[in-house]
Amino acid sequence: MSLETLNEQVRTDLSYLAIGDNNRVRPFHQPVGHVYDAIIVGGGQSGLGTAFGLLREKISNILVIDENSEGVEGPWNTYARMVTLRTPKHLTSIDLGIPSLTFRAWWEAQFGQESWERMDKIPREEWMNYLKWYRAVLKLPVINKVKLKLVEPTDEGIHKLHIEGQGAHTNLLLARKVILATGIQGGGEWHIPSMIKENLPRHLYAHTSESIDFPSLKGKKVAILGGGASAFDNAHFALSEGVAKAHVFIRRQEIPRINPIRHMEASGIIERFHTLSDADKYAVMTHFFTHNQPPTTDMFQRASSWPGFDMHVGSPWLEVKNVDNQAVVTTPKGTFTFDFLIISTGLVTDPSLRPELKLVEDHIARWSDCYNAPDETAHPTIDAHPYLSPGFAFQSRDETGKKLLHGIFAFNYSALISCGISASALSGLRFSIPKLVAAVAEQLFTDDRSDILTKFFDYNEVEFTEEWPRKEQQTGPESQTFKYSMPS
Repeated sequence: MSLETLNEQVRTDLSYLAIGDNNRVRPFHQPVGHVYDAIIVGGGQSGLGTAFGLLREKISNILVIDENSEGVEGPWNTYARMVTLRTPKHLTSIDLGIPSLTFRAWWEAQFGQESWERMDKIPREEWMNYLKWYRAVLKLPVINKVKLKLVEPTDEGIHKLHIEGQGAHTNLLLARKVILATGIQGGGEWHIPSMIKENLPRHLYAHTSESIDFPSLKGKKVAILGGGASAFDNAHFALSEGVAKAHVFIRRQEIPRINPIRHMEASGIIERFHTLSDADKYAVMTHFFTHNQPPTTDMFQRASSWPGFDMHVGSPWLEVKNVDNQAVVTTPKGTFTFDFLIISTGLVTDPSLRPELKLVEDHIARWSDCYNAPDETAHPTIDAHPYLSPGFAFQSRDETGKKLLHGIFAFNYSALISCGISASALSGLRFSIPKLVAAVAEQLFTDDRSDILTKFFDYNEVEFTEEWPRKEQQTGPESQTFKYSMPS
């Protein structure tokens, strides 16, 4: 099968399912401009999958915006530095159950079934190529180089999205529903320890989420802070780009070895997470954070095979200072000097850190508002997460915020505690996108309930046109009326 043959198969499959034929939602007119039923902020895998999910629900008055240029949405061609995805290749995601839209179908159409069988994990850059194909073959309505600055609720039940960027032909968009498909960092910000920010000039360090000028580090000595998968991704990438030495520093006494996601994928925890009590959700995610996500075996082997690789366990950074334009790092096991530091310390989730939510974030319920964990299990990181509905909608901590937050959905990493491994993990997308789409569709229906029911009760379009009884069959008075009795 060629790629063009696959494209034709996708079109056929969509026609059989009548996807995209019409828009089910009533038009919402405003004199100030067009009102979208939903605007999805983020054109990465979550945003694209959500757009397709809405089209399947016959919600087609939608728009996807992304602040990046086309082809560099999400992390895959920017700060993701792994060789392959960490997810098992057989797990499906944004295809939403349509075989012709799977990565495997796309891959085999170009390289054949044997190539798929030989593949261990999906190459990172090929995943991005698949996403570009997915967007194109589905003709999803995406506009690039448009950045969301602010969400402003209105009394009319719509949200004003203040935007900027080269792709923006206006500075304002209107939407009934806003879906923040903004990835890992979309619920807060990347975290850099204060002792680094306060003691080093900016040119001596970078977070793994940032662009790093690796050619300028050729032949130099770098340190990587963190023991998770991203730390080893960056160690391997740095060494492959010509860095002379890359030292990975891990706070724990041994490298993390257990990936709880693998158990979640096989046990039903991902797809049934919403059925757990708050206490169970809290306990599951506390355990999840305890293990974090370790490097894959193949990535650890790639990184550690370089002669310039070194690893220090039980070595938290106690002090960092600038000496002669170099970073001097002190650990319990000694002091080291480096030309550059790469910080792999993850992120902090808190709606107050998101500028686009500044008009509503004070009303957003956090886990600390809704669940009191026992003192021995209390986890400040979890407590700061927003407390979402099973359909990813923000919940209000007060009456005032209920109207303001109505119609805003957090389909990003901040949903982790409320909705599990869902919005920013490939393992969860095939389960979470239908939940999100159903919640959006149900909100739109509920918002329009009065109008829909009024039209239902007034509906009088004749469909059955046969007269009964037929005139030629009328033989007596008893045949003049057709009667139907309800079953007893």
